[in-house]
Amino acid sequence: MNLFNVYPLFNINPVKAQGSFLWDDKGQKYLDFYGGHAVISIGHNHPHYQTQLKNQLDKISFYSNSVQNELQTELADKLGKMSGLEDYNLFLCNSGAEANENALKLASFHNGKSKVLYFSGSFHGRTSAAVSVTDNPKIVAPVNYDERFIKSEWNNIEQLEAVFEKQESEISSVIIEGIQGVGGIMIPTVEFLTKIKELCEKYNAVLILDEVQSGYGRSGYFFAHQEFGIEADIITTAKGMGNGFPIGGVLIHPKFQARNGLLGTTFGGNHLACVAAIAVLDVMKDENLIENAQEMGEYIENEIKDFPHIKTIRRKGLMIGIELDRDCSEVRNSLLYNHHIFTGNSNDKTVLRILPALNIKKEETDIFINALKEVLENI
Repeated sequence: MNLFNVYPLFNINPVKAQGSFLWDDKGQKYLDFYGGHAVISIGHNHPHYQTQLKNQLDKISFYSNSVQNELQTELADKLGKMSGLEDYNLFLCNSGAEANENALKLASFHNGKSKVLYFSGSFHGRTSAAVSVTDNPKIVAPVNYDERFIKSEWNNIEQLEAVFEKQESEISSVIIEGIQGVGGIMIPTVEFLTKIKELCEKYNAVLILDEVQSGYGRSGYFFAHQEFGIEADIITTAKGMGNGFPIGGVLIHPKFQARNGLLGTTFGGNHLACVAAIAVLDVMKDENLIENAQEMGEYIENEIKDFPHIKTIRRKGLMIGIELDRDCSEVRNSLLYNHHIFTGNSNDKTVLRILPALNIKKEETDIFINALKEVLENI
């Protein structure tokens, strides 16, 4: 049997990782400035993370959600305190797409409506409803397409208002990323988010903040939208939540009522996943990683802002989009193959996406800064 060939692969086979570095099967060392799509939040193989997972393996790794699991309660308590959302409730699942699926379904259960408003440039996942609110026709199969999913332009308040006026009270929810990642590090304006919140309240629609990539301290706030003082009805999270262990979560405002069977999952909130997520929160708190994300992000921006071929830098914390005056693939390949640094791209081919671990150190950022300078100066 062969693998189903859907991924364009770099000819690199990582076999070891530590902190912000990877090593391939030939012994070559790489700086990881992408974290596997913002998944590696506290660095590879952090000692506390490793210890907690190994200890849990000696106890129990899985049983279903038909029994009590005190680790879920501990995770919910710590997540509530770290995020400042102690009055919210938590549903645990396995991924960001699954979190968004459950958020959209919960909103529809709540108000009995079926239409969803999403935005240009969005990416919310590849599963049924999640891909229907993702702005990429290439990955939306015919079975996923439905006219109930309505697209509006990013940061366009006039069009947003027009959509709500046309649909009147038919919109069940509005789903928006705290910061668009795949879309090219696109940051919503406070006026735009405020207007969405206002319209959701006016028309009894649910505001869903997709913080799968922009959450968990990545932006310099626990969730990116918290910078603007916006209260979301539902918040989804994943990626950095487990530092590589698959886990996702739906944070649910207390106005939503739970009932048996409303949502469900086989693997969500399993013992190993909870221990991984608890370890991430412990490290984030003990090592002040949200503050570090703010400081290191600002340092990187200040050091590279005058480099040639950079048009703009879009950044919150350590979620960084470097817009070049050309397709970024040449720069990205040079960083990878000549300087051994992993970076990312986006749907905007000119944007180099930077998502290092939240505990990145200055000397590690300097490796990237010096390499980027050399690459751009030699174009």
